[in-house]
Amino acid sequence: MSGSLIKIAETTVSSAVSSVTLTGIDSTYDVYMVKMNKVTPSADEAFCMRVTVSGTPQSTSNYDRAYKIMRTDTTFSNASSTNANLGFISSGLSVGTDTNEQFENIQYLFNFSNSSEYSFVTNEAVFRSSTAVLTSTTGGLVYTVAEAHNGVQYFFNSGNIEAGTFTLYGLKK
Repeated sequence: MSGSLIKIAETTVSSAVSSVTLTGIDSTYDVYMVKMNKVTPSADEAFCMRVTVSGTPQSTSNYDRAYKIMRTDTTFSNASSTNANLGFISSGLSVGTDTNEQFENIQYLFNFSNSSEYSFVTNEAVFRSSTAVLTSTTGGLVYTVAEAHNGVQYFFNSGNIEAGTFTLYGLKK
């Protein structure tokens, strides 16, 4: 697949920012991918996203999500919500600030440039807690407004992004 990925935008955070926005989504590709590496928060908090229209994050209550949560210290569980004003990526679970706590994620973005369809995202995330508990979330979210979106915004529910690399790719047709 690496030969099929065309890098569109990349942001590396090395000092605290409130959010990261990646734009450049248009009808060139049917599917886009976002890769997040070594994302670290300033406080223990859930990691979130919003879609953008002309670079502006959409904060209406139109985000629905469903995830399977797998942890090394207990059995699996499910998480879901509807009509939220943001999309939880870490499934509402907190990503921490202790040494070696980081968030890694791959997302595939579908229908973003199609103004007649809902935009939806599949999500595969993994993060480690300070007690060495490995947590993985698999699932997705949908923004239930039929409109074109040109990007995505990432942020923690409170606090800042202290570090991390965010890369947007288009997948060749």
